[in-house]
Amino acid sequence: MSEQKVLIPNIGDFKEVEIIEVLVKEGQEIKKGESIVTLESDKSSVEVPSSYGGKIKKINVKIGHKVSEGDTILFIESSKDVAEKPKNIEKTKSSEIIAFPKSNEKNMEHLKSQNETVKSASPQIRKFARELGANISDIPGSQRSGRVDKNDVKNFIKNKINNEHIQKTKKIIKDEYEHHEFGKIEIKDIPRVKRLSGPHLERSWTEIPHVTQHEEIDITEMEDFRNSLTDLYTGEKISVTPLAFVMKALVNAMKMYPNFNASLDSENEKIIYKEYFHIGIAVDTPHGLMVPKIRNVDKLSIKQIGVELKKVSSLCRELKIDKKEFFGGSMTISSLGGIGGTFFTPIINYPEVAILGIGKSYDKVVDKHGKMTSRKILPVSLSYDHRIIDGAEGARFCVHLSESLGKDFAFKLAV
Repeated sequence: MSEQKVLIPNIGDFKEVEIIEVLVKEGQEIKKGESIVTLESDKSSVEVPSSYGGKIKKINVKIGHKVSEGDTILFIESSKDVAEKPKNIEKTKSSEIIAFPKSNEKNMEHLKSQNETVKSASPQIRKFARELGANISDIPGSQRSGRVDKNDVKNFIKNKINNEHIQKTKKIIKDEYEHHEFGKIEIKDIPRVKRLSGPHLERSWTEIPHVTQHEEIDITEMEDFRNSLTDLYTGEKISVTPLAFVMKALVNAMKMYPNFNASLDSENEKIIYKEYFHIGIAVDTPHGLMVPKIRNVDKLSIKQIGVELKKVSSLCRELKIDKKEFFGGSMTISSLGGIGGTFFTPIINYPEVAILGIGKSYDKVVDKHGKMTSRKILPVSLSYDHRIIDGAEGARFCVHLSESLGKDFAFKLAV
């Protein structure tokens, strides 16, 4: 056994080429021909194979080092004193994906055991990541075989900055006394549904500039009409939830004000307008709050909406609903009418831009045409993303919603 040097071979006319990856560790057993480092110039990236097989004693380079032909990469304890003269390395084009030879599989498994991942990316992308202070191995790749592109780097930096900002702004307040010091306590795990929805709600509240507008909607005629619905053949009363009327009115308002049926692509500075009307409904279950979607509400009758509401609510409570049904919404309704309360501040269900909160209806004496009369009032709370929707548009939306649920439109909504 003897110690041998592994040198940088002839890499063409380039000098002072940067090492962007070290693919081995000290103490690792490697075979002759296995890749040990990756070099990158402005136009190409190549892997350097070992000219010996054996156990690595010392690595003489690090990521970021500049090397030229003849520089020592590492020292290896080898059983052979003489190695074959390394062939000139052909440079890969910047647009090609670096392919690792089968002989390198053991090496790659070793890296994985060290929680390190070799990322596939062009030299320009690697350089772009380094200029922004990012390690290419930490960036998730969205392209085929996990290849990293420019947008992946941008998103990684953006998320890193946002997370650092959140961490800086968060003030961890430590309790001076523990809870158990004041009496008996019980500690339980956070329910799975709440554990999953918590980060989503936190993101929505911290990233979206919320504005909440409150309105009292007169639904006296709507309620009279709803309570008068009967089956034409049996004469039996038809039971329809008021929520079905609200959903129809919401669709009418979104058609008039399309900004409410949109999503914001802040990265590309675009607004995505949806031509479908899928309304999310907050369902209170023993497992926590779930928000499934009622699809194509604009194409359903009031009665059909009522049937769909019962169906998805049952599936949520039984935990049988498909995960996909929680995504792809236009706008969400959070109704507390069955419990009680009036106004509140609902949190927008990202990536939607608005949410309608509904309280419990109540009777209120109002002056109508110079005469004091009792009217049925529905309290609503509309939260919207102020980056897309301004206060004036929010007010107009509420007015339209009020008219759709009022005397002139109650019958049309049922059709």
